[in-house]
Amino acid sequence: MTEIRAATILPARREPITLRTSDGLSLVGELALPAGRDPVATLICLHPLPTYGGMMDSHVLRKASYRLPALADLAVLRFNTRGSSSVHGTSEGEFGGGETERYDVAAAIAYCVAAGLPRLWLVGWSFGTELALTWGNDPAVEGAILLSPPLRRAGDAELDAWAASGRALTALVPELDDYLQPEEAKRRFARVPQADVIAVDRAKHLWVGEPYVRIVLNEIVRRINPAAWPLPTEWKESDER
Repeated sequence: MTEIRAATILPARREPITLRTSDGLSLVGELALPAGRDPVATLICLHPLPTYGGMMDSHVLRKASYRLPALADLAVLRFNTRGSSSVHGTSEGEFGGGETERYDVAAAIAYCVAAGLPRLWLVGWSFGTELALTWGNDPAVEGAILLSPPLRRAGDAELDAWAASGRALTALVPELDDYLQPEEAKRRFARVPQADVIAVDRAKHLWVGEPYVRIVLNEIVRRINPAAWPLPTEWKESDER
């Protein structure tokens, strides 16, 4: 048995992908699939603000791709929004302040639909939650999980649209968040009857530390593939789910 640590990379089928937006850009991405079997659901990851270092390799999203295909039979699609860079490369275009990124979100959803990937869920983090709420309320999407939602670019109108859609919505809100803390988050999300707001004690906006990463990944799995919850903390090569 091997303990799953911050840098652990579990087996998966990983392939670089290119998303094509309807306004003519190519976006750099990666799709990680369970090794040797089909996924039961798909995560479309929307990263934090690129002007503050957010990218597809931001640590929680990277660790989701490293672990969840093996541990929970989830497909994990990550990509750099327009103008964003990571070790995987730089996507074409320029940062659009959350507006022109509508085409990026649409391209990711369309890619998953065309690839026949099952049960699409958005996982947005910080700026990525704004993209999910504003542009991800799509018939092809089953629900969204929001990590550290600031609710700045996305507001009551977007929340009301999610409420009307009936799509699942979960917000993980750090107790010590810099922008939106649990009590205010509960008040803001109350207009979405199906929203579940989870306060995470002592966590901060960036979810630094392995204990907080495990909380996030477990909450994702508990909602999307509860048969694989709770996630193990050790791995052996013969493990199969």
